[in-house]
Amino acid sequence: MPGLPRAAARGLSRRFVVRLPAQAGRAAAAGDRAGRAVSRFPPWPSSPAGLIAHYPRNPQPTLRVNFIASLDGAVTVDGLSGGLQGPGDKEIFDSLRMVCDALIVAAGTVRAENYDALRLTAEARAWRRAHGLAEFPLMVIVSRSLDFDLGQLVFADAPIRPVVVTTTRAPAERVAAVADVIAAGDDEVDLPAAVAELHAQGATQLLCEGGPRLFGTLIAADLVDELCLSVSPLLVGGGAGRIAAGVPAVPRRMALRHVLSVEDMLFLRYARG
Repeated sequence: MPGLPRAAARGLSRRFVVRLPAQAGRAAAAGDRAGRAVSRFPPWPSSPAGLIAHYPRNPQPTLRVNFIASLDGAVTVDGLSGGLQGPGDKEIFDSLRMVCDALIVAAGTVRAENYDALRLTAEARAWRRAHGLAEFPLMVIVSRSLDFDLGQLVFADAPIRPVVVTTTRAPAERVAAVADVIAAGDDEVDLPAAVAELHAQGATQLLCEGGPRLFGTLIAADLVDELCLSVSPLLVGGGAGRIAAGVPAVPRRMALRHVLSVEDMLFLRYARG
């Protein structure tokens, strides 16, 4: 980096926030796009509170989606997302879970990723209590078939009963012993109705961790308010799917809120414009 000692340049390359150029003709005096605020070179947060400031609870009901992808758009390596993870990813992953009211995941992702019970650290539970929240967020699993292994830890070790979102025609008695059920839609899960029911139960800050088909369905229903996208510095090649799948949807423009980076990992947060 010109003008800096080599050691200083190396330090800057590890932890920085990228400032994106403004669109011509729409820039404010400071260089920001009109009507928007994008973080300007803050250091990587040194505490959980600093990270929460980048991924806050919102005053309005919000459905936030968290995904990771490779540079060439792959959502998995060898069928699992774990191969894409890197520095900083777990801190953001844990922070997003800590601040949400409910975590929404598709049944296929629960099976493929062998989801554990939704438990939090003692520090995260203390933060939630201090902010007037339930000690644990709800675990919400979307399934049309209710084809579960009820011995999986996501059920068997759950600190509070999970919620299963399914259809009115699904055999709810199959999971009634281990989960509460929201029946929405007859043949397909009616996600807008399910989200409305979660809001009615007081869960207004919703976090979705996928999978791709659930994300695609949420996009098609225009339910996505935020996307938190981690970009892994890997080229994976063909074969892996993308982060959203399913029917085409009407494109929705999103506004960039910040770009964080740690050791070549990028962390983007977009919200409705």
